[in-house]
Amino acid sequence: MGFLNIDGLGRAHYHEYGTGSKPMLAFHGYGMTGRQFHVLENSILQDHHIYGFDHFFHGESKLNSWTEEQIINGMPRNMVKAYAEEWFKIYGRQRFSVMGYSIGANLALILVEEYPDLIDEVILMAPDGLSVYKGFEILMHKPWGRYMFKVVTKSKWLAPSLLKNLKRVNFIDNSLYTIAYNEIDTEQKRLDVYYTLNLIRLLKPDTHRLANLINQYNIKCTLIFGKYDNLFPKKAALPFISSLQNAEVHEVDMGHWLVTKQLDEYLVNLPR
Repeated sequence: MGFLNIDGLGRAHYHEYGTGSKPMLAFHGYGMTGRQFHVLENSILQDHHIYGFDHFFHGESKLNSWTEEQIINGMPRNMVKAYAEEWFKIYGRQRFSVMGYSIGANLALILVEEYPDLIDEVILMAPDGLSVYKGFEILMHKPWGRYMFKVVTKSKWLAPSLLKNLKRVNFIDNSLYTIAYNEIDTEQKRLDVYYTLNLIRLLKPDTHRLANLINQYNIKCTLIFGKYDNLFPKKAALPFISSLQNAEVHEVDMGHWLVTKQLDEYLVNLPR
């Protein structure tokens, strides 16, 4: 494990694991840490050495004296590139791969945009960033949605009530409800949700450009979706998928919660 000191941003903490030799920068989903992918020990970790980053407001990553106003305004895209540049200072400029789950896919995809000539492989699981997710679009970019998000964050009962209603209409499944509920049961946890989603709200990849770069540089691309994922389903990403020439696409018999031993077993049993 170690830290990247990113000028103007903070100290980004990362975990190292995996028995393979190929370097891979990995970005986890909400409420987890950079260790999230350690369960893929018999599949992806056999070939790759993971550098798994903690998002800010997660794990040991810390912003450098950012005000609430700065956080709400969002982290500039060029600071994602700074992750790689600081990593290069430690490990040398070299080819690498990227992996992202859920909201972490945004950072992974921006690195593909910035370094297409250095990327060997991209692996995305239940990825955000491949289409416009209306829920996040409203909360992060519409004035009334941003106001509502702030109000819900400050309330002890509105957030739990909203989650229950989302579960009731099958917008989220039971496992995602349980995870989300455990992340909003205290005022500090609700603030962390609010700050995290606002901090990354500008980190959206250009999917048209991405597809062209992946095709141009023949980057190996693996996309994994949960068949019962109502958050980031495969159908929403179909326009992006159809623009790729050689993507490997899987839809597994799971929901949004994909990074599990079950997925590891699925990947191990794929024909080589």
